[in-house]
Amino acid sequence: MNQVKKWSAGILSLAGIAGLVGISQAQAPIKLRLVEVITAEPRTVVLNDILKDFKAANPGIEVELISLPWAESYQKLLNLVQSGQAPDVAEISENWLGLYGSLGALENLDPYLKNFKDAKDFNKPTLSFGKAYKNTMYFLPYGFYVRGMFYNKNMFKDAGLKAAPRTFNDFAKYAAKISSSGSNKYGYCLRGSRGSFDSVFSFMSGFMGSAAWFDKDGKSTFDSPGAIKGIQFMADLYKSGGAPKASVNWGFNEIVSGFASSNCAMLDQDPDALLGIRDQLGAANFDVAPMPVGPNGKAFVKYGTAGWSMFSSGKNKEAAWKLTQFLIAKKNNLKWANFIGILPIYKGADKDAAYSDSVFKGWFSEVNNTSRYVPVQYPLYLPQLGEFFSTIALNGYQQVLLGQKTAEQVAKEWAAFLTKANQDYLKANPTK
Repeated sequence: MNQVKKWSAGILSLAGIAGLVGISQAQAPIKLRLVEVITAEPRTVVLNDILKDFKAANPGIEVELISLPWAESYQKLLNLVQSGQAPDVAEISENWLGLYGSLGALENLDPYLKNFKDAKDFNKPTLSFGKAYKNTMYFLPYGFYVRGMFYNKNMFKDAGLKAAPRTFNDFAKYAAKISSSGSNKYGYCLRGSRGSFDSVFSFMSGFMGSAAWFDKDGKSTFDSPGAIKGIQFMADLYKSGGAPKASVNWGFNEIVSGFASSNCAMLDQDPDALLGIRDQLGAANFDVAPMPVGPNGKAFVKYGTAGWSMFSSGKNKEAAWKLTQFLIAKKNNLKWANFIGILPIYKGADKDAAYSDSVFKGWFSEVNNTSRYVPVQYPLYLPQLGEFFSTIALNGYQQVLLGQKTAEQVAKEWAAFLTKANQDYLKANPTK
């Protein structure tokens, strides 16, 4: 009898093991694909560190990170989505929100956020940008790129300049004075290639006295006298030698390198340029001031952002949300934002020790004085916005710099494109 019991127990034990094996097989790891689009090696390292922590907290979920080169990311991500290979979660630029929203490609995050405890501490820009398309949270910003004016203290001192430019006139005079020194130095690191529009718009809006893209009839303001003057202002600075001739083809890396190597004395950029500049130029040799103001005493400061979106075609929504909320949680968001140099998405984050460096005072001066430094949000609802930035605005601006077209010609081309885009949107989405 004892032998029978032992034999029976053995059968049960084997059956139990088999059952466990079956359960294990049934619960194979969930595989997610995460795409990053503003790819650079240091930030990818930080992202992988966060993903390592996510894996430790969620052993049943595997994440494949797909890193797209920034210069090609707009088209490559769009190709993935249109070919039915959309990732589960992706980093997207705010300029692409209207495009993917109009394609029905993004998951509505409002229901998920109801149970996300950190959501109650989102600041106002987080909600404003996140809900920019049809007032629905299709996008979770991970921070804000606020434009400020970097200036090289040593180059300013050598030129007899005591402070950063406060007005457009100051800016033009300082650039000319430094560039005329005959030492192969330039006043301004002009960005003529991809991403150049933000700088151009700073001066367009300053001369317009408004950041409105459209008038009350839905027509673009970009062919107005002020807008044309802003484009011409930049072209004049470039053509007169206030910026290096090669800068017509400069993107982010080139302008940061130009400033960090003391090739040019001024640079309008976001906090994400800090890392490279500090390492090369040294923290004591530069500072950041608010953007110079236009003729009406105001600067219209573009708030840029990027963030995380879930794609609606994903098969594992619960797991995708776990990943998304992990990326955006306070601890991880602060780590990410501080490393890449952006202002975090949570209320009170500016008081964190990570932002105690005095160099941030220029940006926080803008954030805390919105009557003088008016925050600007682009019309993110427009599906054609990505095309405008990556093609239309880029090509037109370079043509003006090179003297191939006039500022007025390009301004009219931009206005025609944007007016049609806006009217198409209004026709498809009539107000009730």
